[in-house]
Amino acid sequence: MMSMSLFSSSLLLSLLLSLFLSSSSLTAAKSYKDKDQVVVYVNKVGPYFNPHETYHYYQLPVCRPSQIKHKSLTLGEVLDGDRMAFSLYNISFKVNVDNVELCKLKLSDKDIGHLHEAIEDLYYYEFVIDDIPVRGFVGRLDEEGILPHLHNINFWNHQLINIEYNGDKIIFANISTKDSKPIRLDGVNGPLEIPFTYSVKWHETGMSYKDREKRVRDNSFFPKTLEIHWLSIINSMVLVFLLMGFVVIILTRVLKKDFARYNIDDDDDVADDVDNGWKIIHTDVFRFPPAKTLFCAILGVGTQFLILASSILLMALLGMFNVHHHGSMNTASVLLYAFTSCISGYVSANLYKKMGGDNWVWNANLTSILFAGPFFMVWSFVNTIAWVYGSTQALPWGTVLLLGTLWAVLGYPLTVIGGIFGRNWANGFDAPCRTKNIAREIPTLVWYRSTVAHCIVGGFLPFSAISVELYYIFATVWGREQYTLYGILFVVYAILLSVTACISVALTYFQLSVEDYRWWWRSIFSAGSTGLFVFFYALFYYFKRSNMSGMLQTIEFFGYTFLACYVFFLMLGTTSFFASLKFVRYIYVNIKMD
Repeated sequence: MMSMSLFSSSLLLSLLLSLFLSSSSLTAAKSYKDKDQVVVYVNKVGPYFNPHETYHYYQLPVCRPSQIKHKSLTLGEVLDGDRMAFSLYNISFKVNVDNVELCKLKLSDKDIGHLHEAIEDLYYYEFVIDDIPVRGFVGRLDEEGILPHLHNINFWNHQLINIEYNGDKIIFANISTKDSKPIRLDGVNGPLEIPFTYSVKWHETGMSYKDREKRVRDNSFFPKTLEIHWLSIINSMVLVFLLMGFVVIILTRVLKKDFARYNIDDDDDVADDVDNGWKIIHTDVFRFPPAKTLFCAILGVGTQFLILASSILLMALLGMFNVHHHGSMNTASVLLYAFTSCISGYVSANLYKKMGGDNWVWNANLTSILFAGPFFMVWSFVNTIAWVYGSTQALPWGTVLLLGTLWAVLGYPLTVIGGIFGRNWANGFDAPCRTKNIAREIPTLVWYRSTVAHCIVGGFLPFSAISVELYYIFATVWGREQYTLYGILFVVYAILLSVTACISVALTYFQLSVEDYRWWWRSIFSAGSTGLFVFFYALFYYFKRSNMSGMLQTIEFFGYTFLACYVFFLMLGTTSFFASLKFVRYIYVNIKMD
C-alpha cells in the first residue's frame, strides 16, 4: 500500500513538474506585417532511410553566407540533431518572387562527387520556416534499362517555396521542384558553375492558426502510414484480458483450496498431510536475497522509470508534444530523469534499510550510476563514431558539459537526498512469518520449473501484449513516421504492466508450490526478460522491416536499442517484484502458523 501511494504521489509531482516545464517553453504565435522579413533557417541533411544519420546542411556544396550564424536552440533540439543556421533566402511576407538568384557556385570535382554520393543515397534536406519543418530531396536518381544500364544523376538547383497564410500568420509551407528542370551531374567534371535560384509563392487560406498543426502533420514530406489499428488493438486486449482472467480465476480457486487445507485444526486426522507445498517454507520465504545493494538499486531505478514513462505518456495525451516544439519530448525526458532521481534514491534506500543493509552510501552511489553508467558508456561510443563521421548526432561539447553538470548538480544530489529520507523513514520489513537462521534445503526441480523456463514464459507473455504496437514505435523512432496515437499507447502501456503483474504472481506461486523460496531475484528476471524479447524483435526489424544501412546508423540503432531494452528490464522487473511481494504477503498472512 505504501509503495502504491508513493508511486501515485511521485507521478503527480512529476506531472506537475512536466506541466511547468512545458508551459515555460511555449511560444506565442508570431504575427507579420506586409513585407516583413520571414526568416528561413537551414537545418540538416541525411539519407532518407537512415533517420539518425544527419549532417549539417552547409556540409553540402551549396550557397552559404560568408559567416555562418546559428540560431539558439533548446536542449531537446540539440539532442534531436538540429543545427539551425541563418540562410541567404530573402523572403518577405505576402511578396511573391520568381527565379531569384541565391548565388552562383563553381563546383570542383570533389564537390560534384559529394553531390553524387548525396543523390545516390537519397539525401533530403530540412529547412525551418516559422517553426514549420520544410523538406525536399537534394536531387533525383534515374536508373533505366539493363543493356545499356542508364544511371542519371539529377541535381535540383531551383526551389519553389509555397507558403500559406491567414491574416498576419503563416499556416503552412513546403518546397516543390516538380516544375523545374534539374541539372545532370553524371559524366560531368569540374570546375562546373551552377546558379542556385528560388521562387516564393504566397497562398491565402481560410484555415485558422490553431489548426495548422494538423495541416503540417497531414501534409508531411514523409509518407503517412500510421493509422488507428483498432482491430489489432482489440485483438490484443481480448487475448490479454482472457489471459489475466484465466490466471486470476485459477489462482483464486487453487488458493481457496490451499487456505482450506492449511488452516485445518491440529486435531484433524489429515493434519499430518498438510505441511507440504508453499506453507512448509514459511520460515524461509522472507529470507532476504543475496546482493541486497544491487537488488534495491534495481528496484529504485525501475520505480523512477515507471514514473518517468507514465509522466511522458500523460504529457503526450495532454498535447504537449507537437511539430512546433522541436525536441520538446527530449527536453522533458532529460529534466524529468534528473528531478525524479530522488525517487530512485528513496525507494532503494528505504528497502535496503528494511532488509538490514548498513552501507547506505554505496547503495546511493550504485543507484545513481545503475542507469547513468551504462548510458554514458554506450553514448560515448556512439557519439565518438558520430563525431568521426561529422554527423549532427554528435553532441557539441557545450551540450555534453550541460548534461554532465545537470547530473552532477541535480541528478546525483537528489539521489543522495532521496536516499537519506528513505533511510530515515524506513520501518521494519514487517514480514508475516519469522525467518530461521538455517536455510531449508531446496528440492531438485524439473526443467520447466527452472529459472530459464520462467524467464521465457514471464518475458514472452508481456512481449506478446505489446508486439503489435512495437512495430509502430520502431517505425516512429527509427523510421519516418510521426506517432500521434498516444491514447492507444497509454492503453497498451497499462495492459503491459497488468500482464506483467499477473504473470509474475502466477510464476511466483508455482515456484513456492515446489518449496523453492528463492523468488526475490527470479521475480525480477522473469518479467525483466521481456527486454531480451524486445531486443530480438529489434534484430528482426532492422534486417527485415527497415532499409537502414551504414556503420553510423547501425551502431546508433543497436546501441540505443540496448539501452531501451535495459530500461524495459528495470521497469518490468520492478513491477514484477512488487506484485509478487504483495501476493506473497497476502497468502502467508492468511494461513495459521505453528
